[in-house]
Amino acid sequence: MGQKVNPISMRLQVNKDWRSKWFVSKRDYAKYLRDDLLARRLIIDKLGARAAINKVDIERSPNLVTVTVMTAKAGVVIGRGGAGAQELKTAVEKIYGVPTRINIEEVKKPELYAKLVAENVAHQLERRISFRRAIKAGAAATMRAGAKGVRIEIAGRLNGADMSRREKEIAGSVPLHTLRADVDYAQIDAKTPGAGIVGVKVWIYKGEVV
Repeated sequence: MGQKVNPISMRLQVNKDWRSKWFVSKRDYAKYLRDDLLARRLIIDKLGARAAINKVDIERSPNLVTVTVMTAKAGVVIGRGGAGAQELKTAVEKIYGVPTRINIEEVKKPELYAKLVAENVAHQLERRISFRRAIKAGAAATMRAGAKGVRIEIAGRLNGADMSRREKEIAGSVPLHTLRADVDYAQIDAKTPGAGIVGVKVWIYKGEVV
């Protein structure tokens, strides 16, 4: 009992889609997967938390790779006069070895995306802000943005305590078993000073998909 499953993988083909779209034989699978992981890591390391990246979608055809970066701060990714996007394109092309197209999509309401909310809470924990205030403020902002429900859970040595524990903040309803429910989920590690890693998990319920 009590085994948890990732809410996004559970809803694949119902109302969620794959982050990487390609199909290859068993022989090439490991290489394709490695390239995708390297490209994602490169984009996130290059732009960091400044760009508030929600997700990176990768689609491959035989002679073109399309990388879509969903970000709350498109200006940071594009850079001055498009220099940032061009630099990113060159770096990603080196990994894949084929022509690459970079699409940058702006996220209008960052409070409705689990990864961005989790990153925001994690940054606050890293700056030694009280964990209760951080998760309460995060949940309240998400509800104000129009979510039907939000659940934020943190676990670790909270406030530098010697014993790790788990705390959560729930607002509205988050139906984890309803496949029709559009639930966004993310998990981030906060590297807190003096207390090691604190895990942050966020579930955001945006209503049912008909």
